[in-house]
Amino acid sequence: MVFAVGVVLFALGIALSIALHEAGHMWVAQATGMKVRRYFIGFGPKIFSFRRGETEYGLKALPLGGFCDIAGMTALDELEPDEEDRAMYKKPTWKRLAVMSGGIGMNFVLGLVLVYVLAVGWGLPDLNRSTDAVVGSVGCAAPTQGPGPDYALSECTGPGPAEQAGIRTGDVITAVDGKDTPTFADVAAATRSLSGPVDFTIERDGEEQTIVVPVQQVQRWVQEEGETEPHEATVGAIGIGATPSVVEHSALSAVPASFEFTGDMFVMTAERLVQMPSKAVDLWHAVTGGERDPETPISVYGASVIGGQIAEQGIWEAFVLLLASLNFFLGMFNLLPLLPLDGGHMAVTLYERVRDWFRSRRGLPSGGPVDYMKLLPVTYVVIVIGGAYMLLTLTADIVNPIKLFQ
Repeated sequence: MVFAVGVVLFALGIALSIALHEAGHMWVAQATGMKVRRYFIGFGPKIFSFRRGETEYGLKALPLGGFCDIAGMTALDELEPDEEDRAMYKKPTWKRLAVMSGGIGMNFVLGLVLVYVLAVGWGLPDLNRSTDAVVGSVGCAAPTQGPGPDYALSECTGPGPAEQAGIRTGDVITAVDGKDTPTFADVAAATRSLSGPVDFTIERDGEEQTIVVPVQQVQRWVQEEGETEPHEATVGAIGIGATPSVVEHSALSAVPASFEFTGDMFVMTAERLVQMPSKAVDLWHAVTGGERDPETPISVYGASVIGGQIAEQGIWEAFVLLLASLNFFLGMFNLLPLLPLDGGHMAVTLYERVRDWFRSRRGLPSGGPVDYMKLLPVTYVVIVIGGAYMLLTLTADIVNPIKLFQ
């Protein structure tokens, strides 16, 4: 039941994101004197509509997107007599760019708001957290650990082996007993099989040094690779903790933190966009029976299913983060300079502006609007390739979905 609710809620979140994207276009167009004929969510048969002023608002049967019909988006658009002076393609460059940016900006704003909600409600994941084995805390090494599901450590006091030996918070452990430890998990794994005095190589203030730490024997629940359940074992420990993966914020400190976190997400989203073409092979591999790579793209359907999985586990902070990530992706994807995306229309508008600047330098009048008929073949290629990619992604999500929790 919770899974179904999560799927529906995430689908509604996607629908809201699309609705606000199109509303961003509409509001800017209306504010800059353009005529908005229609504003619809969905495609296909019309479910209902109503008219307010000169704009028709409505909902269509297929919730696969939405559209905002602005008079004269291109010179190919047939105009009514009262639309001639309000056609979009006749407006100044900055107004046309503002309208095209309105939807993209709305996705970015919505993503930022969701990040702020995440920061205040649960805290922000530390995306800049180093993969190095950075010591986040030092203290005693609890002698025992309780059984599941909590596996709570027993109480202990005083300094632990690492603190006694001189390891401090912020040190980077680069090797344990001569074995390289790129991550904190590698440090824990290397220490687990040891006891007694052991050389720990650390990096502090840019300098490397070796500290001998007396590894203490403790009781822990461990799960080796290939095992389905953890088992109780005696292992080595030195009383250190990793850097926190989530940073909590107040309502005030969350403001700058949200902007910084959003900047980091922009970088990650751009990297994923660059990787998208290469992921087509992985998607095909998943469709034809291979293992599904969790890093492959997902469709709207797949995202909603993952939202349901997260909701079922009660991890609502991940639900909010996934929805924020989707908005950042939608915004950046629409920035691509390809028709029929917003970025393609922006590229055409900028081309006309630059072309006219050079013409004016030569004493020539401004050129006419770009002939979109000549751009239609390229546009159709983008639509066919994009549609095929979306269909491949949807098929992978149906026949071989990503499962976050086994």
